[in-house]
Amino acid sequence: MIRYLAPPHADNEDAADYLRTEIGHGHNDLQWVVVRPDRLTDEDGASEYETHQSPIRSAIFNPGTTSRINVACFMAKLLTNQETWQKWKGQMPVIYNSV
Repeated sequence: MIRYLAPPHADNEDAADYLRTEIGHGHNDLQWVVVRPDRLTDEDGASEYETHQSPIRSAIFNPGTTSRINVACFMAKLLTNQETWQKWKGQMPVIYNSV
């Protein structure tokens, strides 16, 4: 239902599916990570956050929160920390603020 009510959502799903199925994990010229936050919030500063290979909560019935600044911090860490990049490249981690 969300695909029809929010057309950009379908575009995002299609783009992620293309990366996963057409490009895959081991492409020589293109490496990627798709960061998937849960319900986005605005916060003044960064806080502790958790990353998971797949959602650990129901996005509809029990969503977690993720601050935009934590998403930015995680994306910066992917770019600057080789160990973090190697762990997540070719994957779609979910990020939640720590409780």
